[in-house]
Amino acid sequence: MNHQIRLFATLKDRAGANQIAIDLPDDATVAALIERLASAYPKLAPSLPTCLVAVNREFAFGATPIRSGDEIALFPPVSGGAGTFPEVFRIVDRQVDLNEIIAAITLPTTGGICTFTGTVRGVSEDHETTQLFYEAYEPMAVAKMQQIAAEIRARWPQVQGIALVQRVGRLEVGAFTTLVAVSAPHRDQGIFEAARYGIDRLKEIVPVWKKEIGPSGEEWVEGHYRPTPGDVAESE
Repeated sequence: MNHQIRLFATLKDRAGANQIAIDLPDDATVAALIERLASAYPKLAPSLPTCLVAVNREFAFGATPIRSGDEIALFPPVSGGAGTFPEVFRIVDRQVDLNEIIAAITLPTTGGICTFTGTVRGVSEDHETTQLFYEAYEPMAVAKMQQIAAEIRARWPQVQGIALVQRVGRLEVGAFTTLVAVSAPHRDQGIFEAARYGIDRLKEIVPVWKKEIGPSGEEWVEGHYRPTPGDVAESE
C-alpha cells in the first residue's frame, strides 16, 4: 500500500515538505511505519523516536494497524459537540473577537464566565521574541478540542458554555494566541477550575505548535507530554 503522510512543525522542516509518500505492507502497524520512514527519509530519523502519530485524526500507537485509505499524520509533542449548551471550537488566522466569543456561550441563566487568554510574550528570562508562528493539524485539533469539552463536562457538570479558540499564522508581540472561556449559572460551579483545565489540556493533546522568531533566529518549541491510550477520545 502506498500512503501519503502529512507532516507538521519540526518534521515538515526536516523533510522540506508537508507531505511525503511511503509504501507499507498490508499488515503494517505504526511501529512498522516509523521503521520504514527512518530508512526511506534519513532526515526525519532524529525526530522519529519522539514524534507522535495520528491515524484518522486520533492518536495512534505502535501496535495500531494501518489500512488502505487511512489519513496519517506525524508531528512533535504539542507545546464541539451538539449538546444542550453552546460550544465554540475554532482554529483561526485572524484577530479573536473576545466579545463575540463571550456572547456565544452566554445563556439567559448564565451568571459567571471565566476566560483565559494567552498572548505573545516579547521578553522572557533568557531571550527576546519578536513574533510567534503557530501551526495546527486543524481537523484533529478541532476534534481534540471537542474531547476537552467533554472531559470538562464530566468533571464539572454545572458548566454551561465552553469555548476553545487557537490562532495560527504569524503573530506579533501582545497578540492573543489562545482563548479558553467557560460559563455557568454561578462563579462557584467550576468555571475557574474548568478554564485552567481547558488550557492545560489544550497544551497536552491539541496538535498545535509554535515557532519562536527573534533577533537570534527561529526555532520550533516542542512540548514534552507524551499522549497515552487514555488520551484517546471514547467512541460514542
